[in-house]
Amino acid sequence: MAGETTGRSTVVPFRQFVLKVHSRCNLACTYCYIYAGPDRSWRERPRTVPAATVRQTALRIAEHARTHRLREIRVDMHGGEPLLTGPGPLLDQAAAVRAALPAGCTAHFGVQTNGTLLTPDTVDALAGAGFRIGLSLDGGTPGLNRRRLDHAGRPSWPALSRAVALLRGRPDVFAGILCTIDATADPAEVYGSLRALDAPMLDFLLPHANWSSPPPAALPAGAPRPVPPGPAGRSPYGDWLCTVFDLWWDGGPGPRVRVFTEILGLLLGRPSTSESVGLSPVVALVVDTDGAMEQVDSLKSAYEGAAATGLDVFRHSFDQALAHPGMAARRSGRAGLAAQCRSCALVEVCGGGNYAHRYRADTGGFTNPSVYCADLERLIRHIAARLDATVSPN
Repeated sequence: MAGETTGRSTVVPFRQFVLKVHSRCNLACTYCYIYAGPDRSWRERPRTVPAATVRQTALRIAEHARTHRLREIRVDMHGGEPLLTGPGPLLDQAAAVRAALPAGCTAHFGVQTNGTLLTPDTVDALAGAGFRIGLSLDGGTPGLNRRRLDHAGRPSWPALSRAVALLRGRPDVFAGILCTIDATADPAEVYGSLRALDAPMLDFLLPHANWSSPPPAALPAGAPRPVPPGPAGRSPYGDWLCTVFDLWWDGGPGPRVRVFTEILGLLLGRPSTSESVGLSPVVALVVDTDGAMEQVDSLKSAYEGAAATGLDVFRHSFDQALAHPGMAARRSGRAGLAAQCRSCALVEVCGGGNYAHRYRADTGGFTNPSVYCADLERLIRHIAARLDATVSPN
């Protein structure tokens, strides 16, 4: 169903469920917004999700699917590092969800991992259960992954490179690569090294930051207010992404790059499928290891408790989570944006950017342009110009 109309509003059900299976990580990446960020709620949660929480979560997912007559859902196993449990618990959780779902509803399963614990047996077990595996890394060389260290300060690259070797040539299981942008790294080197890994999809992520905790190189020192879009605004991340876009656009067959295909689709009038751009309503919900229902993890980069709802799978339904004010704010579309964004010519494509990137403590919340406003404008206008030159060469 596209959505149910209740009174004057349209209810869009959750279709993606992010299940936390382990609340710790075996890496200590220097830029991690979970373990090095302002939210410390992970310290109070079970390290691994109890079986009773798994069963109850499966029942809640099934209840939601039945209520909204969903034909398919997506379930992603996350952490921390989800493979700290080994593959067995992930297979059990997938089996519990499948067993609970109503007839006619299909579940697609994925796991996002740092790759350090992948083995041939683990890949085969997950593939056999219909999982797709996504890797998180910063490039295809040891130097580009220098920020991804374990707790003893040792590099993760040797183990990660073995994981890449296991997944290459496995289109049945390799979902793609998530790469958080380091604006100091050479974009051509990063893209070229990642393309060489033969992943079917790449997703370049802006570092989770906001006006009160700005990203490296994103703001002039001491900037008192949002940098205005256009020539007056610095756009180091936009410049970086434009370089990668040109390499991708001009480079012939290669991986899908999600941020680029999302923007191209929006420019052509298609709805977005990502919270990073566009105005499509949020359809994802997180269930932590204690059964707490939470908004997306990126909000934890803003302040302690920003992702919390006060709801849990034992006492509340997912429909109650839909009604939470935080969820409502993130699916309010243009009406929920700052005035500057609502009047912008690019609003339908940009969508105000990632919700977490709009936070500013001294304004009391998220009704601000993205801290990456100038970067997003730079990238969108560049992609639009390249698209226009291709479809209207004369």
